[in-house]
Amino acid sequence: MGTDGTGGRVAATRAVEAVKIYGKGDAEVHALDGIDADFWAGEFTAIMGPSGSGKSTLMHCLAGLDSVTSGEVWLGDLNLATLNEKEKTRARRDNVGFIFQAFNLVPTLTARENITLPLDIAGRSVDREWMDLIVRTIGIEDRLSHKPAELSGGQQQRVAAARALVSRPKVVFADEPTGALDSNSSTELLSFMRRAVDEFGQTIVMVTHDPVAASYANRVVFLADGRIVDEMLDPTPDGVLDRIKSLVAARA
Repeated sequence: MGTDGTGGRVAATRAVEAVKIYGKGDAEVHALDGIDADFWAGEFTAIMGPSGSGKSTLMHCLAGLDSVTSGEVWLGDLNLATLNEKEKTRARRDNVGFIFQAFNLVPTLTARENITLPLDIAGRSVDREWMDLIVRTIGIEDRLSHKPAELSGGQQQRVAAARALVSRPKVVFADEPTGALDSNSSTELLSFMRRAVDEFGQTIVMVTHDPVAASYANRVVFLADGRIVDEMLDPTPDGVLDRIKSLVAARA
């Protein structure tokens, strides 16, 4: 877990009075409505909420894939709101890893080439010892020469997870990472993500609708109508499900 040297926690990424508005006039939608949130270094945080609650928008703004209309978003000590697009691209490249529901692997590259792609693009050398540890932990040593079409969905997502971690990013953002996986593959991926936090000190922020997936996190942050309305520490699947049901009922 990240600390500030005095025993206090350090935010790997945070939102300060973050507002995101889409559209104008009658079509105006407040996807984020003044969010204040810290996502702690060395922890696994899940973001949950009913459809349209703003959870994906929040993650995209935290990751620098989208900009807030007002307020601030910090990635470590970088205020993303003050960066131009080139600087923001560099900040993402140097600090962020991504795991997407759709895998987003390059079909013409092998698993090994997909894993090292972010480093190759950045012109950085691969830490072979670190990569070997990730590949061994995730259990894809014998699939590195295969292309995505030759891998199962679970194997493709594990390649995507390895790609997200190989550059030792400050934060890994995972957007519904188990959405396209069967239950066995989901369990394998989530167990690996949990180990990445516990053993490697990784920071993970995950958007999910799945209470079981959320139960792997240290903390769940609940959104409704663009605002944080609750959070849960040491979540359980049943506890998360009950909280989501109450949020949906409150909006009905």
